[in-house]
Amino acid sequence: MEASGSAQLIYSKTILVATNLSDLHRLMPFALQMAGETGARLQLLHVLPITAEIAADATGMPYYDREGAFSAAKNMLEPWCERARKLGLQCSVIIREKTPVAWEIFAMARRIHPDRLILGTRSLGKLGRLLLGSVAEQVLRSVDLPVFTVGPEAHLAQESGNRQASVLFATTLRMSCQANAALACQLAASYKAKLVILHVQPANSENGRDGSHTPYSTIVDELQLLARKMAVDSCKDVDIKVAHGNPAVEILTEATASQAKLIVMGATDYSTFDSITRDRTICQVLAHAQCPVVSLHGA
Repeated sequence: MEASGSAQLIYSKTILVATNLSDLHRLMPFALQMAGETGARLQLLHVLPITAEIAADATGMPYYDREGAFSAAKNMLEPWCERARKLGLQCSVIIREKTPVAWEIFAMARRIHPDRLILGTRSLGKLGRLLLGSVAEQVLRSVDLPVFTVGPEAHLAQESGNRQASVLFATTLRMSCQANAALACQLAASYKAKLVILHVQPANSENGRDGSHTPYSTIVDELQLLARKMAVDSCKDVDIKVAHGNPAVEILTEATASQAKLIVMGATDYSTFDSITRDRTICQVLAHAQCPVVSLHGA
């Protein structure tokens, strides 16, 4: 995504919220806040699974109550739209029926061309990994727009008059980080927040990126170069930090310490989701982040 695409994200016209209804209480506070900040129209999308509403006829035989399923979904979505309208925001409900669900979310994104997608995730499983679910994972693999993922521990932070909020950009310093950095910079500028650029060296490895040893001074030089570029791009308040340890732990720790409104992940190419069992950093961050995590796929 180039800078112009990032600007379009900042001044969003349409925000698509894909919900399974059970996550509305987590997604909608962020959706309302984002729409209020950008003046965007909210489109609330729920895709009914084929077994959404099973009823029984007079003989006790089960059947699919399509009308009942649509009515139940609308009754849960409309109050949130009404709340948005009271705030002066445009909001509409879209209910679809399709299998698989992810295909309809992807198709709707192509149809209405939203500037961002807000999506929820599930909680941790017994093995301590994030259960993205097949729908969320397929959407994350497929869409070519920024995804604001709201994890199970995310919540709107209380405004603090004593400390400046921040946008945390966690970067691996790969070549593809420039678009992510530009987005993080513009988000920080729009929030009047500090941009914190964080690079974490894994504790169990002395190797740098691409499997080669990268001296600490080289990492700092690259971060400073990136910070100077961000300053040119109107992001004046930039901090750089290098940590050594578990990447997910360090990212979450810094997000809490700096009161991050958003975490922008720098490593968001296709391999992030194709190798979840090998690299669970983004999964752990999504599972425990107290703010949305922004992923730019294909950047």
